[in-house]
Amino acid sequence: MADGIIKKLSEDVVIFIFFRLPVKSLMRFKFVSKSFFSLIQSSSFINLYLYNTTFRDEYILLKRCFIQENNQYKTILSFLAGGDDDSLNPNFQDLDVTHLTSTRNCDHDQLIGPCHGLMALMDTQTTILFNPSTRDYRPLRPSPFGCPQGFHRCIQAVGFGFDTVSNDYKVVRTSIIYKVDYDDEYPEERDRKFEVYDLGIDYWRELDNLSQQLTTFCVTHCSQMFYKGACHWIASLDIDAYIILCFDMSSETFRSLKIPESCHIIYGPTCKLALVHDTLTLIYYPYPEPEIPVEKDLINIWFMKEYNVYESWIRKYTIRGLLIDSPLTVWKGYLLLYQSRSGCLMSYNLNSNDVREFNFHGYPKSLRAIVYKDSLTSIPRGSEHTKQVYKF
Repeated sequence: MADGIIKKLSEDVVIFIFFRLPVKSLMRFKFVSKSFFSLIQSSSFINLYLYNTTFRDEYILLKRCFIQENNQYKTILSFLAGGDDDSLNPNFQDLDVTHLTSTRNCDHDQLIGPCHGLMALMDTQTTILFNPSTRDYRPLRPSPFGCPQGFHRCIQAVGFGFDTVSNDYKVVRTSIIYKVDYDDEYPEERDRKFEVYDLGIDYWRELDNLSQQLTTFCVTHCSQMFYKGACHWIASLDIDAYIILCFDMSSETFRSLKIPESCHIIYGPTCKLALVHDTLTLIYYPYPEPEIPVEKDLINIWFMKEYNVYESWIRKYTIRGLLIDSPLTVWKGYLLLYQSRSGCLMSYNLNSNDVREFNFHGYPKSLRAIVYKDSLTSIPRGSEHTKQVYKF
């Protein structure tokens, strides 16, 4: 019967209707008829669905940790949808992904994305690639590169994005090799390593020609973002000389963007990257000291109106007196989501100045959040020896 209905409707009409549906509803149509199944599974429809998001809602993926009796951490992913009153409500049941992440700490993991609807949950050892809409995930092969005995490898930055030239997803890791010296408070840096993982061929490789492109730098924790074909991080060249460090996924080269205000690695303010209406956004916020001086107790939000043009930076918002641990993301273009010092998810309305506390909390400093829209993007399986794609 459904096939008969499709024949009466043009494919354009069916596609127009499907574009308005969330993935959860769309998946039900796969089993209504063979025609629906073939259409929804086709690569052309998946690509069209990815880029036609006008009528679909924004969701929030929230990662948080809880400490357990054995001093190990449990990691939970929450899938949240917004209400008309800017409330947040569960869209699916929470997922316990502790078995996929490190249980020894909760402040070194990174939630990166979305890139074509895919996200990466990464720590110093593991990378999990997943689609929050289809609930598919794939653990990636660990990096085979270590360091000699007597040395220590410190992961400085991680990134995930898409290379339009090779038509493949990539994972990036930068690290510093230190000589182990337990008597020295500041161990000696001996080398820098740059690793790239190509998802399509399931292969890690080291890049040997990048050390000369960089001087001393330290990447700010949880500052990464993929935008305009490049991974972006907030990085310091010196104790108070900050830049936006960029790694182009196609050319595999570094470059940098100047920021509009100075930062300080110890005393603040510090920075967070975000995207607001597809515009590169920089959020300056105070270092979370026990007591913040009045002159430091402000948050400045800057927009780069024209990408890679320093003169196009404009300060859009200034917020005073907001007790914040760190910003997480900007939702709907006007709601700044942040975590409080006690580990609660909060929002600040940039239009009305209203503050709201949500009923979601975790261990202090463990919250991560990403704004995303539904997608049908599948996770490439790579070679025949690649780990399988699983369902959450």
